[in-house]
Amino acid sequence: MGTYTNKNNPQSEGIYEYQLKNNGTLDSIRLLVKTENPTYLIKSFDKNFLLTTNSQWDGTISSFKIEPESLKEISISKADKSPCYIAINKDNYVLTANYNSGTTNLHRLNEKGELVGPLDTQQNEITVPSNNKRQDFPHAHSCYFEPNSENIISVDLGANKLVFSTIDKDFNKFVPNEFHELQMPGECGPRILTFHPTQPWIYSVNELDGTVTFIKKNIPNNSYKIIQTVKTLPDDFKEINWAAHITITKDGKYVYMSNRGHDSIGILKVLPSGKLELIDTISTHGKHPRNFSLTPDEKFLIVANRDTNNICSFRRNSKTGKLTFVDEVLAPRPVSILF
Repeated sequence: MGTYTNKNNPQSEGIYEYQLKNNGTLDSIRLLVKTENPTYLIKSFDKNFLLTTNSQWDGTISSFKIEPESLKEISISKADKSPCYIAINKDNYVLTANYNSGTTNLHRLNEKGELVGPLDTQQNEITVPSNNKRQDFPHAHSCYFEPNSENIISVDLGANKLVFSTIDKDFNKFVPNEFHELQMPGECGPRILTFHPTQPWIYSVNELDGTVTFIKKNIPNNSYKIIQTVKTLPDDFKEINWAAHITITKDGKYVYMSNRGHDSIGILKVLPSGKLELIDTISTHGKHPRNFSLTPDEKFLIVANRDTNNICSFRRNSKTGKLTFVDEVLAPRPVSILF
């Protein structure tokens, strides 16, 4: 579990380990390593290394050797301002999205688990003006190696668009695609993507208006088209809200997303056309659910509630997609769940 550890959050010291039992109850195990603001975590493809963003103005990313009861720091590498998302592919290229600089960095993880780079940086730009103050500047919020493709996708909340490129592996550089950008609806503020497991469909959770957008890829043209945008908040909810995270099940039947403010998980059914239908909304039993994750067997969903210092488990019905609260445990400023 990744956390915020800055001076305003002295109760958190780094990356923690928790146990989920077969019945869905949770136990706190140990502090794995002390490190600053490890706000997003991923594993290398061989599962030997853990990579983290260290979310601060003078941003860095770190690599750790995964040991039986701890993490051993191997390297720290420079990123841009406020890194908030990190991704890795089978070639050990590493992408980092940097919120306050509106950039995506390219690194590489070597065989020793050391981060090399940055090798290149892609700067996002605003092309359509917005009246939302959160969109005065580019704010890259996530980045992806698109499945079954050579495409790189940078999601920019501030520029309100998705940016597409590839990596020139001879020179370790970003190369813009011919279809380079997809402007998103209104001032929605795209934040995180999830990819359908068998279809060329992408779903974007949009932070600023609490919606989810369905994007369809035209594979022959390597282009993308917005098909649908779905609301996830009740019509009578008027308080401040920021949508946060999204994921899809392995069978491609259900999408889950979180809202901070409404403090809920939205459950959406994927229809045969790829369009979405909101079928339920449940409380996260805490405040500010920045991140969540399905367990590897998808029997449970675990939510990190940052502002109430707790993580909660929910049992998932694989037939209906519905969630049932099971347990919660104290956790210091939790913001990233990784199995």
